[in-house]
Amino acid sequence: MTIAQICLLVACLLPIGCAGLAKSKGFGKRRRDGGFDNHQPREWLAKLAGWQARANAAQANSWEALPIFIAGLFVAYQHQAAQATVDLLALGFIAARLAYVALYVADQASLRSLLWAAGMAASVGLFFAR
Repeated sequence: MTIAQICLLVACLLPIGCAGLAKSKGFGKRRRDGGFDNHQPREWLAKLAGWQARANAAQANSWEALPIFIAGLFVAYQHQAAQATVDLLALGFIAARLAYVALYVADQASLRSLLWAAGMAASVGLFFAR
């Protein structure tokens, strides 16, 4: 398995980690006591505030960022780009996305936007990797 393929797996699991972080407020509590409501999960998540709401928003954005990363990897492999270049760009994407999530949860909007742009640049870079 290449580094880029490991990065792809991490990118696919990142939204699930964000969802877990968002839902952590309700772990160990009964539904009637404010615990996570698996019968109406979207409504429960919509009522979150603070860092848990931001973790849920980071989950949504992680899903949104995933298709262009996957497409970039596909195109890079299709063009038989140098594996070292693909690995480096994939690592850059993952590093940017992990920092993005941390900054989102910490409510650091400007820095978060810079990291979003860095992750997007890495994904777009995969389209041009040779």
